[in-house]
Amino acid sequence: MGGAVHGLVPRRSAGLAGRRRRALHAAAHGGEAVSRSRLTDILYPAVFGIGVLILWQLIVKGFGVPAVLLPAPSDIWAKLIASLPTLGVDFVQTVLRAVIPGWFIGSLAGFLAALLCDRIPFLRRGLLPLGNLVAALPIVGVAPILVMWFGFDWPSKAAMVVVMTFFPMLVNAVAGLQAAGHLERDLMRSYGASWWQTLVKLRLPAAMPFIFNALKINSTLAMIGAIVAEFFGTPIVGMGFRISTEVGRLGLDMVWAEIAVAAITGSAFYGLLVFLERRVTFWHPSYRK
Repeated sequence: MGGAVHGLVPRRSAGLAGRRRRALHAAAHGGEAVSRSRLTDILYPAVFGIGVLILWQLIVKGFGVPAVLLPAPSDIWAKLIASLPTLGVDFVQTVLRAVIPGWFIGSLAGFLAALLCDRIPFLRRGLLPLGNLVAALPIVGVAPILVMWFGFDWPSKAAMVVVMTFFPMLVNAVAGLQAAGHLERDLMRSYGASWWQTLVKLRLPAAMPFIFNALKINSTLAMIGAIVAEFFGTPIVGMGFRISTEVGRLGLDMVWAEIAVAAITGSAFYGLLVFLERRVTFWHPSYRK
């Protein structure tokens, strides 16, 4: 009997070692598959975008489209490189002074208001319907009013961004705070957890996908709101000012250069938020392979 038992030990060890090797092999191939999938997600849009630019260049140059109608990508790139100092000043005025502060203040205010709405049901029933009203307000109607209130410089543009980003965060954060299941909440109550402990340890993590969704939406709304607000009064700098001025001068290459800078900035901002979302909400089922 003892010999038989001792004879089984090497076989069992070999079986465990084999399963361990297979598990490591599967994990390695799984990691390679995930890396390959991420590379593909980046490569496909890049190839498609390059193809669109090449087709754009060929059509404009091949058919002799006037530059006042549609400049070629090569002309836009040349203008962008030649106008880097001007574009840099406009970037500082629009993005650093209006978009980022307004996005931060509006998103933070919307999140804090969502916490108040969660604690005070009357406030939730009264404040949330206003979100639909504000969403229906035209930017071109609100922007001149804010310019009159806050002046022609960047504070009025930041205020426009705050108005546009407050309610998307409020609505998404309120919905996210209700995302935690009743069983989890009952369990926290059975442990004697306070409202604050339940918020930090259960409800806020469950609301993170909703919060990041609002932040991503606000990243695009902030850029649009600041640029449009600059059409209605600004110093002699800013992306919106430059676009409106160059359109009047038929400088479409400069207009497209400003559009390119705004698009690259908005895409980078959005991509940064997606990166942070993946790190914070790695547990979410949508990220499981």
